[in-house]
Amino acid sequence: MWVANEWKDYEVLDTSEGEKLERWGDFLLVRPDPQVIWNTPKSHKGWQTKNAHYHRSNKGGGEWEFFHLPEQWSISYKGLTFHLKPFSFKHTGLFPEQATNWDWFSNKIRLAKRQIRVLNLFAYTGGATIAAAKAGANVTHVDASKGMVAWAKENALSSGLANAPIRWIVDDCIKFVEREIRRGSHYDAIIMDPPSYGRGPKGEIWKIEDAIYPLVQLCTKLLSEQPLFFLINSYTTGFAPSVLSYLLGCEVVPKFGGNVYADEVGLPVTESGLVLPCGSSGRWEWE
Repeated sequence: MWVANEWKDYEVLDTSEGEKLERWGDFLLVRPDPQVIWNTPKSHKGWQTKNAHYHRSNKGGGEWEFFHLPEQWSISYKGLTFHLKPFSFKHTGLFPEQATNWDWFSNKIRLAKRQIRVLNLFAYTGGATIAAAKAGANVTHVDASKGMVAWAKENALSSGLANAPIRWIVDDCIKFVEREIRRGSHYDAIIMDPPSYGRGPKGEIWKIEDAIYPLVQLCTKLLSEQPLFFLINSYTTGFAPSVLSYLLGCEVVPKFGGNVYADEVGLPVTESGLVLPCGSSGRWEWE
């Protein structure tokens, strides 16, 4: 498992009864987590002193209950700053487990000793975008949500990257990739974090089981003659890490060689010493 264990401002304090107790800077949040199927004693005092608790509904979705939590606050990771706020379906605007991937590809970008062009698809609030830009890459950030792109711009500004070479695109990812192919554009690295299900800005339907393989096929046409890496993240239940490795192995390796690795990503749990699984990643890299 690839573990994001170098955070200072974030911590999974404890897990029990379908929930996790997290420290986000100075604030404690309790959120549901489907991986937490054990019922160990909730001995950590943070369970009683939490600042917010997301309650899942039996009918789907849920709602927040707040106890002295600001509307927005920030945390940092290795010179990157992220604005956080609780919003629909338990999210805060950041997936801390992805720090293990940020570290991996940031190191590759720095060691490349050349200008690396990165395409970040389904780029959300820009964690991977600003990590890649901080490492020196030229980044194209694509997301269908105008609000998410605006949030990502705020994170870039707070991270000292206001003048970094980042291109901000609000668009359907598949349509953007198709247009880039027609334009003859190329990238040295591709990152994608596709949802299980989603809609584009004009109502385009995305279902990962139907759309992910054709998208990977398209993206290989955007890779440069000397590509550096290709990263796929997945939070879809039932998608094993090996599925991601097969996608990359079938489409990228025959054209460019290199190596494919895939594993779960996770976060250490302070109270128990366990590692909480948080989705999967597949990595292709040229070595």
